[in-house]
Amino acid sequence: MYRLKKSGFEAYLVGGCVRDLLLGREPKDFDVVTNASPEQVKATFRNCRLIGRRFRLAHVFFGREIIEVATFRGSETNDSELQKVHEDGRLLRDNVFGTIEEDVWRRDFTVNSLYYNIRDFSIVDYTGGMEDHQQAVLKLIGDPAVRYREDPVRMLRAVRFAVKLGFTIHPETEQPIHELAHLLKGIPPARLFDEVLKLFLSGYGLQSFEMLRHYGLFGILFPATEHCLATESDEFPRQFVIRALENSDNRIADGKSVTPYFLLAAFLWEPVQERFKFYLQQGEHESVAWQKASNEVLAEQVRVISIPRRFTQAMREVWSLQARFLKRTGVRPYRLLNHPRFRAAYDFLLLRSETGGIDPEIASWWTEFQFADEERQRSMTQPARKSVRKGRGRRRGQYRSKSPKRTES
Repeated sequence: MYRLKKSGFEAYLVGGCVRDLLLGREPKDFDVVTNASPEQVKATFRNCRLIGRRFRLAHVFFGREIIEVATFRGSETNDSELQKVHEDGRLLRDNVFGTIEEDVWRRDFTVNSLYYNIRDFSIVDYTGGMEDHQQAVLKLIGDPAVRYREDPVRMLRAVRFAVKLGFTIHPETEQPIHELAHLLKGIPPARLFDEVLKLFLSGYGLQSFEMLRHYGLFGILFPATEHCLATESDEFPRQFVIRALENSDNRIADGKSVTPYFLLAAFLWEPVQERFKFYLQQGEHESVAWQKASNEVLAEQVRVISIPRRFTQAMREVWSLQARFLKRTGVRPYRLLNHPRFRAAYDFLLLRSETGGIDPEIASWWTEFQFADEERQRSMTQPARKSVRKGRGRRRGQYRSKSPKRTES
């Protein structure tokens, strides 16, 4: 910011970093806005790269840190080369530059439109964002219906910020979400995947899930899961999804790592189960039924949210290993124990046992087996001996004549 200032440009901190600093939180990243064009920013910093098609941005690299530098956005224009709008009102291209007075009205929420000025260390507020910030209210700038049509992802951002910050959504900002939720279907699946990670892997997954369902947004993101939730019996699979979200939130709170594929596997488990049972009824072999069910559910889901292949492969393995937990004799348990995805599949099994999806005795057996010594493991994997029934005669072959005794010649 000081280098831009020395080069004759304006420079401000803006957005979430200012909002979080006012809340006493450590910002996740820092965004800078300036009146310098992207090319001028690149000329000022050697360690800079220009990105973006819809709106050109400059990324300035400081080691592993990236400072995103954006040029002030201007007001609407009729120049089709600079701004292009989809027939549903969604902005497809927005390369219009302007002043700070114009830029502020192009931002989404009032609490995200606060500018920190290094010239006098003040907060510049054009939209009443400071008042909303103090009252813990999330409010869109401008007409909410128009702003949602411009970028439907703002509905997901409203949920994410409300949950993360503990803010309430202003009634005027909240009202259009129910009727405009379907606009998310027009968003590229890759962008929705990024938003899903922010919603569910930030430590507030359960709250986000409940709020998304309240506004009808979860069903757009995970239609097959929502269908199963709408037809649940005895609170399953709802309790299974809730328990998986609680588990992820707790791990994040404890500073432990979380893997996206585990939570996504939990979301889609019940749809896969339904398809699996259907193919079994059609006479398919168990392994084929699992494969078909997994492929179909994932193929439908990636059309909505672009889940990377490395995650879908891991999800398939976690699902397929669930059936192998039922086979506990011979060498099969040892092979499963050495599988690279055993730990994730075992954690998945525990969630199922906690929510009534499988007999808890099976989960207890595997908990003991993996930590037992060799002698105990051998005894646990021995096939059960068949008991011999005592009675007057044998059920099978009781009238069979005895074989003649051998005599020595």
